[in-house]
Amino acid sequence: MIEKISSLQNAGIKRVVRLRTKKSREARGLTIVEGNREVRQAFLAGLRFHSVYICREGVYHVDEALAKELLDARVKIYDTGCAVFGKMSYGDRVDGILGLVERPEVTLENLKLSANPLIVVMEGVEKPGNLGAVLRTCDGAGVEALIVCDEKTDIYNPNVIRASLGAVFAVQTVSCTNKEAVEFLRMKGVKTFAAVVQAKEFYYDKDLSGPCAIVMGSEQDGLSDLWRRSADDAVRIPMCGKVDSLNVSVSAAVMVYEALRQRGKI
Repeated sequence: MIEKISSLQNAGIKRVVRLRTKKSREARGLTIVEGNREVRQAFLAGLRFHSVYICREGVYHVDEALAKELLDARVKIYDTGCAVFGKMSYGDRVDGILGLVERPEVTLENLKLSANPLIVVMEGVEKPGNLGAVLRTCDGAGVEALIVCDEKTDIYNPNVIRASLGAVFAVQTVSCTNKEAVEFLRMKGVKTFAAVVQAKEFYYDKDLSGPCAIVMGSEQDGLSDLWRRSADDAVRIPMCGKVDSLNVSVSAAVMVYEALRQRGKI
């Protein structure tokens, strides 16, 4: 059964709006997933849905097959009007579906890795759009895990979910400290390659075919001294123009796909 909500003063709607803050998301253990593709990814990943809000009015449309699957799974669905849905949504979207889901609890200890993993590490990432773009690269390339160190943006920020098109639910994504990541990768026998603008050697001259992690820093600050000291190797991407670096998501894609090439997967 789908219930109707028409009041902007509805207590449930107000609770959804409060989840835009990291503090509220962490306190309730929930996050907002908006969009047909994003909600489907969360559903396919087996996440537990607290509730779903849909709108079929005005410019909004709903993937009706997805709505039926959610109903069949006994997810509580609320049908709203444009004004109510617009209060909850992040704007400039025509997908009329928004879900509240329990935040996945992924840790270094429960990561599932193959005997020859390819991992991406991001340190100090600030922009949700960059994190989302890297997640899409990781998903597309079959990267086994993304480790986000000393995060400056919540990995389950609704804007990260949106920018990743839900890939954050398809790729094992862990938040931890730099020290924890370094120790974990060493324990697992994963060789770390730090992307450093000043490095003397190019990434494609290195053997990326074995268990390895590509380590990327923030665009503003690059990698910390800890990673520069701790990484097994430092590499750079050749730059032929006047700017000395690429967007972090582009840099990650360039190196990840070289690793795939060396592994004979492309």
